[in-house]
Amino acid sequence: MMAQVYSSTSQMIYTVNPIASDPSSRRSMMKANNVNFFSGSRIPVLDFSCKHKFRSQRIHCMSVQQTSIPKVAVSPLSLEDAKEPPMHLYKPKEPYTATIVSVERLVGPKAPGETCHIVIDHDGKMPYWEGQSYGIIPPGENPKKPGSPHNVRLYSIASTRYGDNFDGKTASFCVRRAVYYDPETGKEDPTKKGVCSNFLCDSKPGDKVKITGPSGKIMLLPEDNPNATHIMIATGTGVAPYRGYLRRMFMESVPTFKFGGLAWLFLGVANADSLLYHDEFSNYLKDYPDNFRYDLALSREQKNKNGGKMYVQDKIEEYSDEIFKLLDNGAHIYFCGLKGMMPGIQETLKRVAEQRGESWDEKLSQLKKNKQWHVEVY
Repeated sequence: MMAQVYSSTSQMIYTVNPIASDPSSRRSMMKANNVNFFSGSRIPVLDFSCKHKFRSQRIHCMSVQQTSIPKVAVSPLSLEDAKEPPMHLYKPKEPYTATIVSVERLVGPKAPGETCHIVIDHDGKMPYWEGQSYGIIPPGENPKKPGSPHNVRLYSIASTRYGDNFDGKTASFCVRRAVYYDPETGKEDPTKKGVCSNFLCDSKPGDKVKITGPSGKIMLLPEDNPNATHIMIATGTGVAPYRGYLRRMFMESVPTFKFGGLAWLFLGVANADSLLYHDEFSNYLKDYPDNFRYDLALSREQKNKNGGKMYVQDKIEEYSDEIFKLLDNGAHIYFCGLKGMMPGIQETLKRVAEQRGESWDEKLSQLKKNKQWHVEVY
């Protein structure tokens, strides 16, 4: 029997694989399948016939929340001991050589482009915190500097410090294959494809990859207040650090971090086939309806209030009053994705602030001063 979960967009019904939805079954599946979260249906079944019926309702889940959700044991717990995040353990001139564990396609056939979930084994030699990045040095010679290696490419880590196997030895990436299409012919030009993204997406288990880092403090998850509100806004692969946050909040049994606040994820992608980690996020929505909210902006399938394409800034505007109140009460807000996302978001926030009789410049300055504002775009 399939369980139906209503997204807080109030416009879609997602049919979730019951094996992935039931917590006890999910834990058994982790052990039996080496923690493969991509088994079963990767793409949700959308029932658009009901979108008008449920437009005005905010239903998180049709089933009753369980009183106790079993979480996954993690190790080594010594990873919690560090007072500061690990930084630059390996430099570009002396990178660490890790091993590819797996490469899984994340998106469906109707998604524009290909996005992969890539797990690498660092054997516990490159510890990191949620929200940090690794540098990748693709093989080959830098065409702009003959005889020199390629420049480092930074990728946000899409797992917690314990990795997908919960043993502290792996890290994961969410990588979209970068390709170039000739504007005149409309055909793909393989000579201009992204060197690093294609190397990663084409990798096979056992392949070696040179890693630097970890780096970055901007997107670290503040844990001084376990009951804080975290508003996470992403486009595409910008969801990577949030996957790490959410696994730490809702999936892992971490003795020193018991999350009791609110995590609110806004994810913008092209269509339903482009959704990333949707089964995982739907499970949290079902298991923790009081602590997790999940709103989608599908630009090719949804319309905003003006009849145009639905982008994340439209979703932000839709819930702007609530978001501003949460920010006033100390909520953290995060932005991760293509740098082109920020102008539209900034314009929306400025317009909303003015409508509320506030100065956005002053408000933004205060958010930055309070360390509530976290941005990482590329």
